Amino acid sequence: MLQALDGYKILDLTLRAPGPFCTWVLADLGAGVLRIEQPQSRARDDRGLEGVSAQDEERRASQDVLGRGKRSIALNLKTPEARAVFQRLCAGSDVVIEGFRPGVVARLGADYETVRAINPRIVYCSLSGFGQTGPYRMMPGHDINYIALSGALSLIGPPGGPPAIPSNLLADFAGGGLQAAVSILAALLHRERGGAGQYIDVAMTDGVVALLAMAYAQHFATGATPPPGEGPLTGGQPFYQVYRTADDKYVSIGCLESWFFENLCRLLGMAEYIPWQQERAKWDEMRAGFTERFRQRTRAEWWALFQQHDICGAPVYTLDEAAADPHLHARGMFQEVQHPGVGPVRQVGVAPKLSATPGRAQGLAPTVGQHTEEVLQSLGYSSERIASLRAAGAVR
Repeated sequence: MLQALDGYKILDLTLRAPGPFCTWVLADLGAGVLRIEQPQSRARDDRGLEGVSAQDEERRASQDVLGRGKRSIALNLKTPEARAVFQRLCAGSDVVIEGFRPGVVARLGADYETVRAINPRIVYCSLSGFGQTGPYRMMPGHDINYIALSGALSLIGPPGGPPAIPSNLLADFAGGGLQAAVSILAALLHRERGGAGQYIDVAMTDGVVALLAMAYAQHFATGATPPPGEGPLTGGQPFYQVYRTADDKYVSIGCLESWFFENLCRLLGMAEYIPWQQERAKWDEMRAGFTERFRQRTRAEWWALFQQHDICGAPVYTLDEAAADPHLHARGMFQEVQHPGVGPVRQVGVAPKLSATPGRAQGLAPTVGQHTEEVLQSLGYSSERIASLRAAGAVR
């Protein structure tokens, strides 16, 4: 079946989560993604030591969900022979994405100016923590640092407590990987309409600031800077909160609209609270009342009642509980992909549902260099030449 990005070729130089997440999204939509990997980039054991067996490497690759549907060529770009291979690949590709600090790809002969001279139609994306310009551009960092600098971390956590560290969803995946994917698609669309290729500078910190657009708008309008747990959508409102249940589990409530709030109050037997929704002076009393009432039923009982009474509420699931949820299964968000050596491997499914060109998982992740020979042969390299490249340490 036709997929939206069939025929587009992407060279992926990224290593950490944000870049592979971006190309995972594009691969699921049909793009042909070729990982450009260092010969030993994933061939390590759990302690970071070299010498992982082929069987262990295959097993690990099968668990690498962000690598699914991709191919891998192992190139040592520090050698001129490998750089020549990379540049030949660029001539027939649509997109290059890299995730190094500024200046690294130039030293490897894989920067935008070099690639554009080979292929003027290339869309080239640099994905980094702080971007290619600005005083922090050479700073190292991870998700926690980007959400800290952008202001997001200051909003997360209990009132009066320190910021709570979330999973790396905000900067790595949403602010980085998704922003890169959207930017690449926009640049390809521009090119298809008669434009040229172009350079894209995606900074994860910039992406998190963009995710905070509503919070910043409120700050600029009022000057307010809410501490953790006290903003309207971070726990300050008792009707947008989590509550402990009788079985020591939690439910989430998000009854912002007046009619959902009214439904909630009537379900709890607290109709007297209905006029209080916008009365901040009453919120502490309301929160205490909600806390007491939610402790009277189990999480499953409340979840059933939310569905019956049209209430914005849901159980707070652990990952194993979410993986068993019937709605997520009905939406195809969990699937099994067959691996010839490992067997069935369970993974998450494809989130966007395109009616005419649906996405799909196109096989599991490759081992490092699994497709080196195949790719080199497609470029016209003979078996003898490939052997000499291996002997020179240029490829694996």
